[in-house]
Amino acid sequence: MALVTTAEVCDANPQLIGSGELRALQPVFQIYGRRQVFSGPIVTLKVFEDNVLVRELLEEKGNGRVLVVDGGGSLRCAILGGNPVVQAQNNGWAGIVVNGCIRDVDEINGCDIGVRALASHPMKANKKRTGEKHVPISIAGTRIRDGEWLYADTDGILISPTELSV
Repeated sequence: MALVTTAEVCDANPQLIGSGELRALQPVFQIYGRRQVFSGPIVTLKVFEDNVLVRELLEEKGNGRVLVVDGGGSLRCAILGGNPVVQAQNNGWAGIVVNGCIRDVDEINGCDIGVRALASHPMKANKKRTGEKHVPISIAGTRIRDGEWLYADTDGILISPTELSV
């Protein structure tokens, strides 16, 4: 989707929108990182105020994937910081979407990776290693499954069960 915007994808696929296959996340996310446009297959993670599993997943090779983290919408601490984002960039992740907060915003904004989050917060998360990997999650009004595709740009974020071509 290098030169195709999310708006163009929506305009070209009214049947997928009507069937519910192509879904847009509610516009609640702030844009961070140098890569404003990114896409890839989704890896899901569900945590709450704990970032151990976030760090573990981003230590893996990303291969162009997008980590989508349901952090429960918590605004009480950050579950993603600069060091894991640098590691994600170096490991080939295309992007990270966090239903929660991040910190180290200046460092993240210097990274060549796409990051979306609800807000920034200076407090760090717990380290209890609680959460679930590769499970269906619901964020921003949308159900998201591991292996689906995410498309993000400055207009918004789309979810599709398969890779799209326009």
